[in-house]
Amino acid sequence: MAIEDPLNKTEYETLSQGIHGGVLRPGGDGYDDARTIWNAMIDRKPAIIVRPTGAADVITAVDFAREHDLPLAVKGGGHNVAGSAVCDDGLMIDLSPMSSVRVDPAAQIARVGPGATMADLDHEAQAFGLATPGGVISTTGVAGITLGGGLGWLSRKYGLTVDNLRSVDVVTVDGEVITASEDENVDLFWAIRGGGGNFGIVTSFEFDLHEIGRNVLFGPIVYPYEDAPDVLAHYQEFTRDAPRDCCVWANSVAAPPLPFLPDDVHGTTVLILVLFYTGDLEKGKTVLEPLREYGDPIADAVAPTRYTEAQRMLDDLYVEGARNYWKAPNFTECTEKTIDTITEYADRFPTPYSEILIHQVGGAVNDVKSDATAYPHRDTEFIVTVAARWEDPARDDECIAWVRECHDALADGATGGTYANFEGDREGREQNAYGENYDRLAELKSKYDPKNVFRLNQNVKPAD
Repeated sequence: MAIEDPLNKTEYETLSQGIHGGVLRPGGDGYDDARTIWNAMIDRKPAIIVRPTGAADVITAVDFAREHDLPLAVKGGGHNVAGSAVCDDGLMIDLSPMSSVRVDPAAQIARVGPGATMADLDHEAQAFGLATPGGVISTTGVAGITLGGGLGWLSRKYGLTVDNLRSVDVVTVDGEVITASEDENVDLFWAIRGGGGNFGIVTSFEFDLHEIGRNVLFGPIVYPYEDAPDVLAHYQEFTRDAPRDCCVWANSVAAPPLPFLPDDVHGTTVLILVLFYTGDLEKGKTVLEPLREYGDPIADAVAPTRYTEAQRMLDDLYVEGARNYWKAPNFTECTEKTIDTITEYADRFPTPYSEILIHQVGGAVNDVKSDATAYPHRDTEFIVTVAARWEDPARDDECIAWVRECHDALADGATGGTYANFEGDREGREQNAYGENYDRLAELKSKYDPKNVFRLNQNVKPAD
């Protein structure tokens, strides 16, 4: 139970006077909107919310939280399934007002604020036919996806989001602003690229952009679920030698009411292959032909598509307001046993909105050495997200149990690693998230945040 008010009037007024942006308290206008995030399971109540307009406000808020020994949570897009953006009885920094995106098309670089979403970044970059890898849901925050690694449709060709990061400005626990890059504060730059929010609050990101044009080949192929084992086996074979311009995800899910699906299919469990190809679209049609001509699909809606549309195509399936719990083991291959486990648990989804989604990785992601950035899982070819989604709080235990049981059943073929951005547990999964890089991260935590002020995340504890 959250206490009513750990701050007295004088403390609140002192903080308010030092903040150029908004300062919100329980019961005030905007407070509930600011503390509400994508996952409806998270209903925490900060003692105070700061909505900064720039780095100066972030410094003031960090200093205040440290001096008053308040739990400190940081919200970018608020899309993190574990709910790290919000705390009880502490100070929450809501970075959403800092959402600017500035693109230099000649240099192919974007400077992005920590409150920006992928929709904000894509909108500005695509004005020049440019993009950087990141996300498949447009409402995802740039900050969160980057700090956890960053996976998207373009990752097989251009790597993770962190592989395209040039520099960051970071507010440290001491309230200082430092820049980290390959040339400056190199150890912090290493840690930021996959180490989450453990080392400070990033107030500016600088990314490399790539020419991809404005159109890609994109869309779903939908199969009846009785065909899933055979189609997934064919999918595994196809992805083994697929070019890097191509990325295909496979989702076991209840069919949404899409206009190209017959009414009697809506709500039934289906297998959906989501195909993405960037580059020459005629060549892409040839590359994707082995998938599109295989089996007896219910529908094939793959077509030339605006990249920005592809990036937001799945938004309606992942709107905020539902309760969510995920787990996401990594794989080097989808074996027959893994496929059997997926189809077994898909046959007993706890709700019609649950899913088991196979994300194809590999390609450029694997080119980087596992210790080159804090993100360690460079051998990963697939991530399997086991996700329950529901509305009734009375079903929490049932839905969480199904996810955990499926995750445990998949463990035999998994690497033991997990993708932190898809992990529903905020605690207890750090070694799985950071792998062999954990000890180095812990040493850097001792240097940059020895008292573990930035702990509401996939936490790395100081080595000391």
